[in-house]
Amino acid sequence: MKAPTLYAPDSTRGITIKQPWAACILHGDKRVENRPRAWAPGWRLLHAGAEIDRAALRDPLVARTIRGLQLPTRAVLGLVRITGSHTDTGEPCSPWAQSECVHLDLGDVHPLALPVPCDGQLGPWRVPLGVYERVLLQLPAHLRALLPEAS
Repeated sequence: MKAPTLYAPDSTRGITIKQPWAACILHGDKRVENRPRAWAPGWRLLHAGAEIDRAALRDPLVARTIRGLQLPTRAVLGLVRITGSHTDTGEPCSPWAQSECVHLDLGDVHPLALPVPCDGQLGPWRVPLGVYERVLLQLPAHLRALLPEAS
């Protein structure tokens, strides 16, 4: 019989983003994530999905941003805070914004020193407690204090 999975506090969820977009958030100036609908504000563990968006690698903005970087997949790579969401009614809010999408506004971006292997999911997903604890070990005290304590 398999033991039940324990999860991090419900207020800290994961967000899965394909590479190279995750690297552009963590190591570049991509502060807009394009989604079909709005997400609630709050802290998210930024997870790189299993697939790499190969077409995005040919985008000059992406190529400049990720030059020299490794693109780990299937791992939590950092911590971000969704501060709000919006749609553009005229000019795009950012060179990273796609029309016809809801733009999640990202702030407080903190890459981890070491990727934490983890399978993600679509939508805001519950983070296994072991993954959450491995992320907390890599965060400085002032960031750990912002997140709910694992029970």
